[in-house]
Amino acid sequence: MSAPAPRTGVWFIGARGSVATTAIAGCAALAAGLRPATGMVTETPPFADSGLPVPASLVFGGHDTADCPLPERAEALVAGGVLPHGLPAAIGRELATADAEIRPGGPLPDDTREDEELIAAFAADLTDFGHRNGLTRTVVINVASTEPVPDPGGRRLPASSLYAAAALRAGCPHVNFTPSTGLRAPALRGAVAACGLPHAGRDGKTGQTLLRSVLAPMFAQRALPVRAWSGTNLLGGGDGAALADPGAAAAKNAGKERVLADTLGAAPEGRVHIDDVPALGDWKTAWDHIAFDGFLGARMVLQTTWQGCDSALAAPLVLDLARLVARAHERGLTGPLPQLGFYFKDPDGGPAALFEQYEALLAFAGTLRGER
Repeated sequence: MSAPAPRTGVWFIGARGSVATTAIAGCAALAAGLRPATGMVTETPPFADSGLPVPASLVFGGHDTADCPLPERAEALVAGGVLPHGLPAAIGRELATADAEIRPGGPLPDDTREDEELIAAFAADLTDFGHRNGLTRTVVINVASTEPVPDPGGRRLPASSLYAAAALRAGCPHVNFTPSTGLRAPALRGAVAACGLPHAGRDGKTGQTLLRSVLAPMFAQRALPVRAWSGTNLLGGGDGAALADPGAAAAKNAGKERVLADTLGAAPEGRVHIDDVPALGDWKTAWDHIAFDGFLGARMVLQTTWQGCDSALAAPLVLDLARLVARAHERGLTGPLPQLGFYFKDPDGGPAALFEQYEALLAFAGTLRGER
């Protein structure tokens, strides 16, 4: 008899949120042949023989401070137009199985545990998850709500960094799909350098910034000076509520503005404004107003409108990253992975333009195949 196929764990921080629920539901639908892999770059031909774990081999769990079961969360996403009607019922067993692997997160307001106790508890959850499910490895992915920028003089690590430290302690590769601090906390610098694990981040590039990373190189390459670039985001759901906090919004906007500065050489005038509109749920509208100069000083303007569902945009990218980082770990790669900058607003180095990032990603697929 042939040996059972190896299984890979995917541990979500924010496991009952919209992005994680959409990713878990989408992976189950894909594995069952119910839906195509729309938006998953790793399911395109250049990655066919890169040794990535197949969707059916992924086992999900996670931490969350919320207690709404995944099947109920999935039904709410159906009502919001994110998931197709009938899907939660068709994959009910898979949702219930993943929900049973979600452990309480923290720290909650009344949590008296110190950082070390929390890190140890989170790491124990990860180790137990791997042992019980017979996993070859587990990739930890932060998809929780954005944190405010931490106080440099603060005594405690932010929650994202507690989870990240736990991932390192449990020997798990880490992906930060949020603008939160995660592995970039100064107190974790030594542990990150010594961990011998691959990691990637920060802040997934799903909508407005994705478009900026395409348009900004166009202006630079055509020698069209950008005088001002302003933007507005209207969004609801958990992201909208979290980003109503000025500190969290500042963390989010830093990545959006960094793409322009890196590509154009300097940040143009203008800012991004984020408005919480609860009625929009998981949907968002992003406007950009770009003022630029043409030949002989002609003043011109480009305006764009992006309307989309953040969860549906993010979920396939999260599944891509889980598979790519798991394979990188299997190949013995360590440290930051700038080759995955295609997926991030604030990557670990590498080019800023989307086309160049895509070329780097294709080269990375060759690395995963064993090519030099």
